[in-house]
Amino acid sequence: MDVVSGKILGVAEKASYFFGGINLNSWPIILLDIIIVTTIFYWAYLFVRETKAIRIVYGLFFLLALMLLGRLMNLVLLNWILKYIMTMLVVAIPVVFQPELRNALEKLGRSKILADFSEKTSSDVVEEIVKSIGFLTKQRIGGLIIIQRKTGLRDYIEKGVAIDAVVSSELLLSIFFPKSPLHDGAVIVVGGKIVAASVSLPVSEADFNTKTGMRHRAGVGITENSDAIAIIISEETGTVSLAVGGQIERRLGDERLKDRLIALLRKK
Repeated sequence: MDVVSGKILGVAEKASYFFGGINLNSWPIILLDIIIVTTIFYWAYLFVRETKAIRIVYGLFFLLALMLLGRLMNLVLLNWILKYIMTMLVVAIPVVFQPELRNALEKLGRSKILADFSEKTSSDVVEEIVKSIGFLTKQRIGGLIIIQRKTGLRDYIEKGVAIDAVVSSELLLSIFFPKSPLHDGAVIVVGGKIVAASVSLPVSEADFNTKTGMRHRAGVGITENSDAIAIIISEETGTVSLAVGGQIERRLGDERLKDRLIALLRKK
């Protein structure tokens, strides 16, 4: 019993090392401190959540949790390894997060959170998309429409032409019209709005048959790097394909496409 009590006291002493100097009687100051720090972290999260850097952030939190555990439990070897890892990260983080830090400073005070799909919005958006696709397939006009779900696509959006307009079949048709300056590349839809057009996407490295074009490879590529939905209209065959999670479904009819899109958006 004395051994257990001693270990508990030891952990408590180490915890006091981290939180030493805090006057527990000044609870309003502590509360204000917590609110400010939480706000800063939440604001930072809003900027990185729509980029690939969010995975790096999760890794950093894991390392911090390990460091805390090592300090509390006095894990000598783990502490020694993490000490040098964290030293390297202090130098690496400004380099790795350079694009995010630049965007955060540029958008300080004017950040905007893109709306998520509500059930009604998703149905309206799907109706407009399917309507435009019906015309594109009949006219053998190629197109690539990307619908963002949970994983943000800001890295790609910022490389395209900003639009920020409500999704409509007329707008989609004008974008993909062959003589339009925006018809090359993809359209990205977020929260019921077309936010960018003429967007370049990563091309999938998966094995496809020789008839698979770059538009289909790009559609699959973006779904390999995110949970986005890609709708690909082939100008050669006039058929519609749907890519999700790196997998592609080909030759979808209007009703099948509509049902799949609504199901996927509501699932998000």
